[in-house]
Amino acid sequence: MSVEIKQVTTRRELKRVIRFANSLYKGNPYYCPPLEYDELDTFNPKKNPTLEFAEYVCFAAYLDGQMAGRIVGLINPIANEAWGYKRVRFGWFDFIDDKTVSRALLDAVAAWGKSRNMNEMNGPLGFSDFDHQGLLIEGYDYNSPMASLYNHPYYVSHYTDFGLVKEMDWIEFRVNTPHEIPGKIKRVAEMILAQNKLKIVKVRSAKELIRRYGYTFFDVIDEAYRPLYNYQPLTPKQKEHYCKMYFPLLNYDFITLIVNEKDEMIGVGVGMPDISDALRRCNGKLFPFGWYHLLRALKAKTINSFDLLLIAVRPDYQNKGVNSLFFYDQVKYFIQYGIQYSETTSILETNFKNQANWSYFERFQHKRRRAYTKPLED
Repeated sequence: MSVEIKQVTTRRELKRVIRFANSLYKGNPYYCPPLEYDELDTFNPKKNPTLEFAEYVCFAAYLDGQMAGRIVGLINPIANEAWGYKRVRFGWFDFIDDKTVSRALLDAVAAWGKSRNMNEMNGPLGFSDFDHQGLLIEGYDYNSPMASLYNHPYYVSHYTDFGLVKEMDWIEFRVNTPHEIPGKIKRVAEMILAQNKLKIVKVRSAKELIRRYGYTFFDVIDEAYRPLYNYQPLTPKQKEHYCKMYFPLLNYDFITLIVNEKDEMIGVGVGMPDISDALRRCNGKLFPFGWYHLLRALKAKTINSFDLLLIAVRPDYQNKGVNSLFFYDQVKYFIQYGIQYSETTSILETNFKNQANWSYFERFQHKRRRAYTKPLED
């Protein structure tokens, strides 16, 4: 059977491509469907400011008239300039266990990248660090939170047989909630607050956060993450977009802001309840009743599992123990809400500072993800 590759050009076709993953993982208890409208907005230039400078192409693969795979090729010129690359990225890459399908899709992206003078392909990645990234290579039998990719184990051999090789790994931890704030964290945090004239600030709404600090929330993240693998420095419009996208969803008990004596934000910590079960119930659709399941999960007063989304500290305050302040603030809320354990997001295997954050707690590494590269042949 020959594989037919079609470029996706209409919203109707894009919906089919987005829904393909849900059918591929149907019945899998660990897969978390994405919110369909979020996926559609990602590829809508009117909704996603990244598309003001980045470009993409979407391909679908068909066998005997049935969709058998999908892939998105994308070029982020700001990231390429920041890192000195000429790379085409690939993401949203899912396929049946047929290597003629996966190869045809990767070949299509490679050809598209070469037509735009790229010399290397890299993935699985999104447009920015706020999209899903990293092929799951360990931890298939654990829940996939909303912020993480999930994939079948057979994907790995498809990547390697195509000639893609490892460039970077991320690791993830499951962290158990202690019964009380660890004494060492309390002592260190109180010392750090006094020595550096810092303060922990709590806000209670998106409106209050923006009124008091504008979009400096993402300024801190941008500065802290800039040296990390493949990070794309954010544009002002991206910062505004992510604030409007995420701030209304948050439970502000789980937002920790650190400010200095000038009331400048120098650190942020963000987490949210695990809503993967709610997304499974509604299959990633808000209507007719998906909104109810999601709202109930986001506003729950008793939470079993929790997603630790990010910790960021402004570079001039790093290596001063500021990270301890996030745990000092948050553990009491974890206990209050009855959180049993938390899932970290992906941490670069070379980011030993971040990994050390979890040494205060009972935890274990349960997942590993990988980014691959391959030169584009002439």
